[in-house]
Amino acid sequence: MSRIARRFEQLRDRGRTALIPFVTAGDPRPEVTVPLMHSMVAAGADLIELGVPFSDPMADGPVIQRASERALAKGTSLAEVLRMVEGFREQDADTPIILMGYLNPIEAMGAAAFCRQARSAGLDGALIVDLPPEEGRGLVETMRSSKLDLVYLLAPTSTETRIELVGKVASGFVYYVSVKGVTGAGHLDMDAVAEKVGLIKSFIPLPVGVGFGIKDAASAARVAQIADAVIVGSAIVGRVESLAETPERIPDVIADFLAGLRGAIDAVDAASSPTPRLD
Repeated sequence: MSRIARRFEQLRDRGRTALIPFVTAGDPRPEVTVPLMHSMVAAGADLIELGVPFSDPMADGPVIQRASERALAKGTSLAEVLRMVEGFREQDADTPIILMGYLNPIEAMGAAAFCRQARSAGLDGALIVDLPPEEGRGLVETMRSSKLDLVYLLAPTSTETRIELVGKVASGFVYYVSVKGVTGAGHLDMDAVAEKVGLIKSFIPLPVGVGFGIKDAASAARVAQIADAVIVGSAIVGRVESLAETPERIPDVIADFLAGLRGAIDAVDAASSPTPRLD
């Protein structure tokens, strides 16, 4: 069983919804990333999405685009991101980590080299935004043989045929993009999100995380009512950006923000749980 599958099983047994924060590796400086990851776990993060900075992040809005630019300006590469994962693993052997990024840096490194270095560093999987399930068979097979989960995106426009196709290749969990548009955009229509999550679950047995548009404790709590995981990105990255000139403050400020989300999610879980949870 992968570390991601084991974590979701543990959460399910405890009646707990996962909290998955996203940060761009190397933003605003490479030395901030690993301490920030540890602070997020201490604040209640169950998995971590670590963004690989890229020059053309097509799925990302301006907040995460600027984070990529700052990280790239500091020389953050895919190889450096994997070294960050390795550094995190020196103190945390349990928290699952997935990379979120684009295909080009992996192709530049080479699929075999990427998978080999990823496993050595302690990575658990990747969400490759521009790798559709119809393509990249070589990389998919190499990741599977390396025991790396491949997380896929689904969107409000995804058809049943598309959902079924993703279900055949995805592992770890499925990431549902709750709004049309890029990260940080849109307003959550919870009725529509609930309907789509239900449809996805009718085709795919994996946990479903919901992201894009979750900005605060209230929206996190609403998503926790219908999803297996609450995924938060731009709201965190925007706070990091505001502290770019005082990076020593970033781990504590982000931990405080996540603790508020964690409390709101836990309140929903406690209200819906038939029996008291054992924390």
